[in-house]
Amino acid sequence: PLDCDAAMPTSSGTTHCGSDRTGRAGDLAWELWSNSNNGNDCITYYDTPAFSAKWNNNGDFLARLGIEWGGKPIAQLGEITAEFTYRKTGSSGGYSYVGVYGWATNPCVEYYIIDDSFNGMPFNPWNMQQRGSATIDGEVYKFFSGTTGGTGGSRCAGGGSFTQYWSVRQRGRSCGVMTISKHFEEWKNAGMNMDNILEAKVLVETGGGQGTVEFPVANVKAKL
Repeated sequence: PLDCDAAMPTSSGTTHCGSDRTGRAGDLAWELWSNSNNGNDCITYYDTPAFSAKWNNNGDFLARLGIEWGGKPIAQLGEITAEFTYRKTGSSGGYSYVGVYGWATNPCVEYYIIDDSFNGMPFNPWNMQQRGSATIDGEVYKFFSGTTGGTGGSRCAGGGSFTQYWSVRQRGRSCGVMTISKHFEEWKNAGMNMDNILEAKVLVETGGGQGTVEFPVANVKAKL
């Protein structure tokens, strides 16, 4: 069972600060990204599925850890789950997301499954269109979609506009198991179609402020 009181690893941590970077951590992949790399944007990752992160006036900041498939049909991924427990301090600026994040390329979709926030739950992401809801893992999630732009679109849209899909849990939690593949299934039922999944990673993203998070557990699993 998931240990919601798990302690952070005390050894074998590797810290990276101050520039956008990706890499491997055990069987998983990590990423650090910020639009203000001032040296105060950091991720510490471990051989075990855990990580911590900190930021200080870094604009849009994100750190994440999970699986990279590089582009694989949903039908070949089986049941995808994420286990997480985390603790937070500080502030996040105008927005913040804790949950699971990834991309798909057919069509080009940036997706978020949000279980918590520094700023309270629930919320409507960027006034996007609500597309329905479903009870997943014992709680209601509302679905949203919309079009956005920015540097992230280089993953599959050549830097142009791309689609975002969101699931927002209606009650925040700091520990739990998320059945990611169930969100994919329910999104399809709501007309939010996508395929060819690049990644699924446990995420913290903030829009400024100064703060820290610790994820003693941040694990993504795929089981056929």
